[in-house]
Amino acid sequence: MSTETTGAHTHDAAHGEHEGMTKKRIWKIFWILTGITAVEFFVALWLAPHYKVNGELPHWANPIYIVLTLCKAYFIVAFFMHLKFEKMGLILSIIVPILFIIGLILVLTNESHYWIDLRQFLVH
Repeated sequence: MSTETTGAHTHDAAHGEHEGMTKKRIWKIFWILTGITAVEFFVALWLAPHYKVNGELPHWANPIYIVLTLCKAYFIVAFFMHLKFEKMGLILSIIVPILFIIGLILVLTNESHYWIDLRQFLVH
């Protein structure tokens, strides 16, 4: 490595612009993800089956899975894909389109239910 490259790395580290992942942080995130997964398994294998209503899972089970999965996705994207260490412009250029896609999916899902209900109404 040249001295210019080495100097650039020490300059970045000195100002804290790019913290990066240390072994301690990797293990911390690993244990957080393991804990979230354990809670998901607890809900799926013990809690939800004990509160079945008419043989169906309770209505609160799916929102819990969705929230826990989004938490896991945050930790994976933020730390293992290093998005947490990027500049805000790059983060927004990734997050904003994803939010629009999620909104589009929700709108289309709602619209599909309307057409299914309308078709069932017209058939009967």
